[in-house]
Order: sequence, then C-alpha cells, then structure tokens
Amino acid sequence: MPIGGSKARLGKLTRTSGYSSVDTWIHEMPKSKRRITWVGYLLQGYAIYCLWTRSLVWPLMWPNEILVFILALVMYWIGGNMMNRMLTSELVRKTQLEADQVAARQIQQTLTSAKVDDMPGYQVETFYKPLREVGGDYFDVIEVGDERTLVAIADVSGKGMPAALLAANIQALVRSNAAMSADPLVLTRQINRHLSRYTPTNRFATAAFLVLDRETGTLIYVNAGHDAPILFGAGTVTMLKATGMPLGLFSEATYTAETAFLPPGGRLLLFTDGLPDSIPGEDAEARLQHALADDSGNTMQILKSLIDPHFNEDDVTVLLVKRNSLYRVTSTTQKRFPYGSARIR
Repeated sequence: MPIGGSKARLGKLTRTSGYSSVDTWIHEMPKSKRRITWVGYLLQGYAIYCLWTRSLVWPLMWPNEILVFILALVMYWIGGNMMNRMLTSELVRKTQLEADQVAARQIQQTLTSAKVDDMPGYQVETFYKPLREVGGDYFDVIEVGDERTLVAIADVSGKGMPAALLAANIQALVRSNAAMSADPLVLTRQINRHLSRYTPTNRFATAAFLVLDRETGTLIYVNAGHDAPILFGAGTVTMLKATGMPLGLFSEATYTAETAFLPPGGRLLLFTDGLPDSIPGEDAEARLQHALADDSGNTMQILKSLIDPHFNEDDVTVLLVKRNSLYRVTSTTQKRFPYGSARIR
C-alpha cells in the first residue's frame, strides 16, 4: 500500500473516531514503532535533500550523479516502507478499536433503551447523548411490584470505555439488587460496598435511586452525590439534594433516604451533569426549573432546545417522569412506605 494511501485512510478514520490528526496517532504508538516511523520520515527527507543538492553530504559532490540518484531513491523507498508498515499496523489497531467501540455502543444501547415504557398514570421520556461511542451515564426504570417503580440514574467518573464498563456494572447491580429489595437505601449501600471493593480507587459514580408509589405519588429517594433531581408540582419546585457521598469512595459511607411527593400533573426531572454544562449562559438550574414549570406538554422538547448543539465535553442524559393530572389519588399516601416523612438512616 502506498504511504499516501495509508495516511489517507488514517486521516479518514481520525475524522470519525475523535482523534485530531495522523500525528496524534503517531504520538500514541508504542515507542519502538514511533521511533521507526520517525526514522522513515528522516530517510525520506534526507533522500529529497540528496536529490536537491546532488550530493550525499553537502558540500561533498559525487561525480556520479546517477549513483546519487539511485541511492536517494533507495533511501526514499526504505523510509516510505518503514513508515507504511508502522502506519498500516496503527490503522489496523485503530480500526479494531473503533469496531470494538461500535459493538460496545450497540450493547450499551440494548442495556439502556432510549425508549422507556410509560407507567400506568405516568409518562416517561428520555434523552441520551454520549460524548463518544460509549458513555458513562446510566438510567433505568424498573417495575419492582406492588404498584411501585424504581427510577435510577448514575454518572460514572471519566469517559469512554472504562466509564461505560463501570456503568454496565452498576446497571447489573441495580437490577439484581432491586429484584431482592425495593428499598433505595439498602440498594445504595449494597452498590456502594461492591464498588468500593471491586473498582479502582480513582473510579466512582454519582447516583440517585427513587422508588415511586404510582398510586399515591410518594417518592422515597437516596441521592449519592448526584445532581439534584428537580420535582415540580402544584406550583412548587423541590430539589432532591444529595443525602450521601458518591458511590465507590468509602465502603462504610453513610446514606440517608428521604421522602417527597409527586402530585397529579407534577413532573420529575433527573439528569446528569452534562445537561447543565451543555446549556450556554448563566444560571442553567433556573432555566431547567423554568422549562419544567411549562404547562404546554412539550417539556422534553423545551429541555432539548436549551442544549448547545456544539457541546462536546460530556455525556448528556435526561429522564423526565410526568404524572397524569387525572390519575387517582388516595388518602393512603404512606401505606406502602413504613418510613413516613422522616429521614431514614
């Protein structure tokens, strides 16, 4: 393959994989390959110098210009062949990496569906935009029985494949533990212990777990250092602020569970930090609250319109839960939740 062909294919792949240039790829090569590539560059440059000066070492002129020409062509060919081999091997490596990322993206899409089924009496809308092929954001809506639904969202530190792997691990932990206990406090403690024990110390995740009683609208939630979900209902905005530190930092971290109420016609917004970061200008939180208070029925469209289309610094995840206005409300608001309105430790 001609060296130009290798660089052309590499250049095409850089435009689709987030790398700025072929030179970036060269700097990311192993040292041995990178040195061979630069030697190839030098040989080609020296060959051009020889042809230009008609000498091998200026000002030493060879009387036989044909010999100089032949030697220069040989050096140019050797240099090009060295570069071609190294760039081609890098092309194969990057192509395989890109294929792995696409496969991981497809797996992540099946694990975290962009379309979540509505709950009886409620509407659920989602928006997910990963920064790369795969992202470290996770959200889920899980039926846990007895007219209750678990709403979960998490944001893993870091980006790309490592963050995506940890997000998939969190999803598996949430689903397996939710099948045994629908208590968000127990769920949070179990996941925190697991991550503290089995993940590197520089990896952690913020998360919020909420159990919604669909009949009464009562919410029990634990916020592990996550961006505060915003609850709007009856003209009032409530921020479901953190009740503990992020997951995975300390195995014996303390968490508390608190209660809230989603009234008929109310809306609950969960999101990762990519959403406020993607909103240009100041006071993104106030703009989110204003969008949530809109009664036009187009809340998700309004939220999307706030996002800068050129934002490319983080994953953006939005999960919106809307309670229908005519859904039945009973006087047994606390009957399925023995904790009442007190804080749970």
